[in-house]
Amino acid sequence: MHCKTAPTILQSKDSHRLMRVALGHQPAQTAIINAQVVNVYTAEVLRGQTILIDGAWIAYVGEDREFDFSNVSQVIDAAGKIIIPGLIDGHTHLSWFFSVPEFLKAAIPGGTTTIITEAMEAYPVAGYDGVCDFLASLADQPIKIFATAPAMASISQQAIGMRPEDLRRLLQRDDILGLGESYWQTVLQHPERLLPALTETLNAGKRLEGHSAGARGRKLAAYAATGISSCHEPITAQEALERLRLGIWVMAREGSIRRDLKAIAPIKDQAVDLRRLVLATDGVQPGELLENGYMEFVLQQALAYGFAPVTAIQAVTLNVAEHFGLDHLVGAVAPGRLADLVLLPDLATIKPELVISNGKVVAEKGQLIVAPRPHRFASASYESIHLPHLLKADDFALQLPSERSRITVRIIDMVTDLVTREIQEQYPVGVLERLPDPTADLLKVAAIDRTHQPGRLFTGLIRGFGLKKGAMASSAAWDTSAIIVVGASEADMATAVNRIAALQGGAVVVRDGAIKAELPLPVFGVISEYPLDRLAQAIDQVNRAAAGLGVPFPDPLLSLVTLTGAAIPHLRICEEGLVNLRTGQTLTLWVPEDSRSGVAKGLQ
Repeated sequence: MHCKTAPTILQSKDSHRLMRVALGHQPAQTAIINAQVVNVYTAEVLRGQTILIDGAWIAYVGEDREFDFSNVSQVIDAAGKIIIPGLIDGHTHLSWFFSVPEFLKAAIPGGTTTIITEAMEAYPVAGYDGVCDFLASLADQPIKIFATAPAMASISQQAIGMRPEDLRRLLQRDDILGLGESYWQTVLQHPERLLPALTETLNAGKRLEGHSAGARGRKLAAYAATGISSCHEPITAQEALERLRLGIWVMAREGSIRRDLKAIAPIKDQAVDLRRLVLATDGVQPGELLENGYMEFVLQQALAYGFAPVTAIQAVTLNVAEHFGLDHLVGAVAPGRLADLVLLPDLATIKPELVISNGKVVAEKGQLIVAPRPHRFASASYESIHLPHLLKADDFALQLPSERSRITVRIIDMVTDLVTREIQEQYPVGVLERLPDPTADLLKVAAIDRTHQPGRLFTGLIRGFGLKKGAMASSAAWDTSAIIVVGASEADMATAVNRIAALQGGAVVVRDGAIKAELPLPVFGVISEYPLDRLAQAIDQVNRAAAGLGVPFPDPLLSLVTLTGAAIPHLRICEEGLVNLRTGQTLTLWVPEDSRSGVAKGLQ
């Protein structure tokens, strides 16, 4: 697939014409009058302002200098209300559940005019061509969407890292702003695999997005020494301050995975410069997007937590633009910048009455005016589930040494809905052969490769997931090319995985051989093509079905798909085995006798 980059928007800029409009020698196409403009450069709110727009660009911002508006095509009277720059989300995941057009229908009316998204989800299952297809879906939309190249810091050895030639080609694109989040543990444990990609990105003059959850002191310094430019993982004001002091841009997260802004907010009282503080979502679930909105909700939350209005506005506009080197295009209301503007009733009420992107009104009073462009993915993007045969219950048998009567096994223990730990327990072989046992809260969990070595499968044990019956599976597993499944029944596990293969991607809940709920994800096995409201409903149905089978977590689907992730501690699973994130080691299910430690006594 020939991966074309979208034409740079700078190609539309006619500086000579903008100069003539600013001087009054030529009429603007759009004029906004009687506005209060938030100047994010000086942290002022300027009254009585006029903004002249020509095409996609701002030509003039300042007091009314007796311009002649008689030949202006569109004059908008702001009536003394507030104009701020279009909002920017500096870190999100658009290739997870949503189709981009459906996402934008809900995001644009709230005032977001620029998004920077990860593109990691497509690469492990569809390679370079898949990433190109995803990037094509972002192009030529009513707002600007940029992306970062996949870092692929995976626990799977076959999925870790990008091919150098793939990264090199992506970094040549104008719509790729850098390398996506690379988990600090993986970078420190496998520098020979990941440092060349980090160096290649820096040599291309682009950003290195970070992920330093739990790192501090020497380890955080070592990670920062690679050139990492940002981190969206601080969960306290102190963690945020430690990263700011190292020159790392801090993205305070307020999204569906975590809401950290309230805990970080006390940093506003510490008399430090916050121009490297950014607000971001790290992804929003469809239901929450419909209920709360997008970046306008995040900005409103910042005000509720006590941030000064202009400081909060800077954190979703200029600060983000400067971090990514986009401040010559976006992030401010100023001449020579793109006309991305949001009209608010006042500084305390983030409820846009008008949204302008690239000089065009795209939303008014919460209603979308310019529809997003639909994208038809390539046929290969709809064919990402490759299994050599239908699975059977026997495929999930535990692989155990035959010469021992009692075996110590490693178990994934759910500490919270996302965090796990390793526990070791000893069992008679006969007991292990009869698992899963939901009465003892001991289930089977398996990862099945669907791309590199289709059908390669590893089965482990998990405690705390809560299923009393049935099984739950998803092809949208984090950071791998695997399908992840947890079950109280091997037969139901097989049924769930086979249904995903038939759907060419999805999330499925099964009980006694019957499908109780499903969410088709036909694009790369991770993206739905449902309308937004139907998508939110389908996710809710999957989660309700899982809860009905005993899963106690607030978002069972999220708890399931993170079991393969390389970012959340501590014991994860992939098609190659169990992986300890502290050491980076891939482990077998059973523990060799000479390495047992702290073994608990299991079922008799």
